[in-house]
Amino acid sequence: MQEKKLHSSQPFAPESTENDTLPTGSEKTDSPTGSEKTISPTGSETAASPTGPEAVPADTGTCQKDVRNCPTDTGICTETAESDAGQAPLSSELDKRRNDIEKALRKKFKRDLIGRFEKAVVQYELVQEGDLIAVCISGGKDSMLMAKLFQELKRHNKFPFSLVFLCMDPGYLPQNRELIEQNAKLLGIPVEFCETSIFDAVYTIEKSPCYLCARMRRGYLYRFAKERGCNKIALGHHYDDVIETILMGMLYSGQYQGMMPKLRSTNFEGMELIRPMYLIREKDIIHWRDYNGLHFLQCACRFTEALAQKADSDEPSISKRLETKRLIASLAETIPQVESNLFRATENVVLNKVLGYKIHGEKHSFLEDY
Repeated sequence: MQEKKLHSSQPFAPESTENDTLPTGSEKTDSPTGSEKTISPTGSETAASPTGPEAVPADTGTCQKDVRNCPTDTGICTETAESDAGQAPLSSELDKRRNDIEKALRKKFKRDLIGRFEKAVVQYELVQEGDLIAVCISGGKDSMLMAKLFQELKRHNKFPFSLVFLCMDPGYLPQNRELIEQNAKLLGIPVEFCETSIFDAVYTIEKSPCYLCARMRRGYLYRFAKERGCNKIALGHHYDDVIETILMGMLYSGQYQGMMPKLRSTNFEGMELIRPMYLIREKDIIHWRDYNGLHFLQCACRFTEALAQKADSDEPSISKRLETKRLIASLAETIPQVESNLFRATENVVLNKVLGYKIHGEKHSFLEDY
């Protein structure tokens, strides 16, 4: 079979939709695992969402021009780079470290990270000519790597598309915000910060605070990306998030559904959500992080910080995602292919062998075609 070309301009026709204000509680936005740096938090947080250009600090290096009219069309604003150099020149040591990180990404991690990123973009037709994509950054390992992979894709693209890098500040403590800014500067990511008060809004909620936080964050992402002229938002969910979500739905919700690589917004006309990290394994992201000695924000809310501390203890965890992650790991000890089988199961649903199914919210029974 002839391989799809990245420069295909076929019209986008996603097979699934989602309620933007009611994202599934089982989805994680960018809450990494491993040895990432966790700093004392203030509220509930999982992914990046912006709130407005007025919130951009002077030293973020964010270009205030319409990126669609930028003459460079490189995805990285040269005026921003010059501005940064004038305000706080990068040291040769910082330049060297950034170059080393990018060199390792292009060589050592080319197959596992760049290769799988590009494969997802092509296979699921995630990027089209003329797209203006809001790359949503939460400060964790997944979204930061996604930003670098988009920059690499932009370097070699065969058709024009543009990028903006948005980071919602849901109410970070100063040290959390500083860590994100430092990593963005090190990695050469021109992040635009936007302020919200989501942490304050959800911190006192006793029942399902993470669910409410996810709803609010998703709404902010769409809203502020659209205000900047974007037609797509990109989130950093990876392969492990996908299979964990499948199993969580079966075990805790009694339903079989996957986390789709792209979705058409139901509340924001003309907007789409894409997940270009869809085929990338979390272990490879952790390897990239540790190989380069990088330290990212793990989470900044008290609720999930408590979960992270329990992950290293014998206490029962209240995180269903963590429980599911551990279950899959234990199954993999005796069933080496369990992870790939969970993923492939979403591509091999035999409808005449199930009792019922739903399409666009409408339930159907096998008896209809019996």
